[in-house]
Amino acid sequence: MSEQEDWWQELHPETLAIRAGNHRTAEGEHSEPIFPTSSFVFDSAEEAADRFAGRAPGNIYARFTNPTTRIFEERLAALEGAEDCIATASGMAACLTACMGTLQAGDHIVASRSLFGTTVQLLQKILGRFAVETTFVSLTDAAAWEAAIRPNTRMLFLETPSNPMTEVGDLEFLATLAHAHNALLVVDNCFCTPVLQQPLRWGADLVLHANTKYIDGQGRTLGGAVCGSRALLEGPRNFLRTAGPSLSPFNAWVQLKGLETLALRMERHCANAAVLAQWLQQQEAVEAVYYPGLPEHPQANLVRKQQRLPGGILSFVLRGGQPAAWALVDQLRIFSRTANLGDAKSTVTHPASTTHSRVSAEERAAAGISDGLLRLSVGLEHVDDLRADLARALERLPR
Repeated sequence: MSEQEDWWQELHPETLAIRAGNHRTAEGEHSEPIFPTSSFVFDSAEEAADRFAGRAPGNIYARFTNPTTRIFEERLAALEGAEDCIATASGMAACLTACMGTLQAGDHIVASRSLFGTTVQLLQKILGRFAVETTFVSLTDAAAWEAAIRPNTRMLFLETPSNPMTEVGDLEFLATLAHAHNALLVVDNCFCTPVLQQPLRWGADLVLHANTKYIDGQGRTLGGAVCGSRALLEGPRNFLRTAGPSLSPFNAWVQLKGLETLALRMERHCANAAVLAQWLQQQEAVEAVYYPGLPEHPQANLVRKQQRLPGGILSFVLRGGQPAAWALVDQLRIFSRTANLGDAKSTVTHPASTTHSRVSAEERAAAGISDGLLRLSVGLEHVDDLRADLARALERLPR
């Protein structure tokens, strides 16, 4: 570790999110530069050979080396407390890169059944075609995780809080379990970001991000990342170099700007979500509310242990099932009807018919995703306006 990196460890996340990784060029720029180039030139044939062989530092080809992208990687690694980071073209590309870079045919994954629907598809339908089998278990059932482990289990995979039910997994327990069986613990940290939660502190091996969400923060770009030790990221980095699911320099630059305001935004997201969760609990048309900040959340103690704040995502169930849920969605004026989350703009999603529509009805039921469930990604608008928008929509539901 360099002297500068050692010094960075003393800084707070708010400072790291603005300063880490920024190595100025000879031009002396204050803001991070964008390098929109596909390749880089060499001073000599010998230098080219040395760079390709890894004997000399320097950029080669933007599929796997670009200065703007590297600034982003260093900054996110600093925030997660990781040695290294690989930036990818999307959050799903990060999942794929982590799996393809660490697993091989015949390996077994134990995964939470409370995952983003496309992640379930990746584990089941894509990796399954290459003889990597996945067993899905309840995120919160410790005995189920232990019982599912086989001699060929090489990865435990979860997101916490989960999408969309906001269940919370015990990272310290799962890390101990994984390592006892020579497996990796891989954690999707999209909902919390490193500002609210650092899974590596609790023993996780790899941390995944969809930069598209809170890290960008304004719904502008796609991106993903895998954070961990340099040794563990060697395989994923080789996969990225060969297969090329790389983050573009422009998107890396936009997401760097997003990181600068991440801590401030997360505080507002959490504050707004807490107010709405408590208010929704009092509404007659609402059957249940799922939010990690509620005192009655089943994993409230874990939330306090692992997370700095509860997050900006909540879900609730309407009495009346899908007709009521769709009616409320159509009545909302401020909440955007979109499947994205982590945006400055508040969004509403009906998971059963959108993000989890490719998951079977039986699997949705096992994960607690009913037809009356709606997910809110609570944005940065004034909370009184958001509450009024929901109240107006609830009042217009059929009685």
